[in-house]
Amino acid sequence: MKKEENNPYKFESLSEVHRLLGLPKPLHPLISLVEIKDIAIDSSRLPHSFVYNFYKISFKKNLTGKLKYGQGYYDFDEGGLFFKAPNQVAATNGENNGDHAGFTLLVHPDFLLNYPLGKKIKQYGFFSYSANEALHLSEKEKDTITTIFKNIDDELQTRIDDFSHDVIISQLETLLNYSNRFYKRQFITRKAVSNDLLRKLEETLDEYFSNDTVQTKGIPTVQFLADALNLSPSYLSDMLRSLTGQSAQQHIHQKLIEMAKEKISTTSLSIREVAYQLGFEHPSSFNKFFKSKTKLSPLEFRRTFN
Repeated sequence: MKKEENNPYKFESLSEVHRLLGLPKPLHPLISLVEIKDIAIDSSRLPHSFVYNFYKISFKKNLTGKLKYGQGYYDFDEGGLFFKAPNQVAATNGENNGDHAGFTLLVHPDFLLNYPLGKKIKQYGFFSYSANEALHLSEKEKDTITTIFKNIDDELQTRIDDFSHDVIISQLETLLNYSNRFYKRQFITRKAVSNDLLRKLEETLDEYFSNDTVQTKGIPTVQFLADALNLSPSYLSDMLRSLTGQSAQQHIHQKLIEMAKEKISTTSLSIREVAYQLGFEHPSSFNKFFKSKTKLSPLEFRRTFN
């Protein structure tokens, strides 16, 4: 295999992955379930960074070691469930030693064609979560996930017939729905961590609006907040929806309205000046935004205080 120093290696087929990992040829060209303990390759032989052309769902019971995602390394001593969508870049650091019990499911997007899941799968936000936002499972939840993986494996191991595709799609959708439920549970059971993130989010927005940053860089983005909190945008928004009912974008808008109301009601700044101080390039955009949130124009709102 030719390894490019600066470009991630792209796996185009399941067969290619199997060959590299020292595994037999996949039983189906578009879907494969691998027991991690069967992988027979030194991780140092893997590309430094790589991209899969398919969905990857890994359940690792007791993984020790580190995985690099983005700019950081994350420890996985607890194990858990990890999701990757096609064309996302990841890398290992060659230190994944120890008990790697678990499964990895690889699903090519073509396997989902002509099924509603082909479109629905893009709605599951956890395929965009970073590695440090993995789903941590209770023992009972691990049993549920393991059962689904084994059902898929049983179907692949038996003779492929007219019903196999439908059965596997059904099992895959069940796996994703349970994962969605378990993530919602994770947001609830980790409220101490989540509430701390909420506090940091508010502090970040307060600091952003209290100095000249908003005037030089414009309205803060969800990506900016996510970077400040070391989270992915998808995880941040899903966590906030679970805790407050609002997405990260809605939190930003709420802060903008709070600041706008304060400036309009307590200062003599013109509406144009208020708009510029809050990061809007055009006063008309600010007027439209303010009215959409309050049902009043900025001038109408100011008149209620006179």
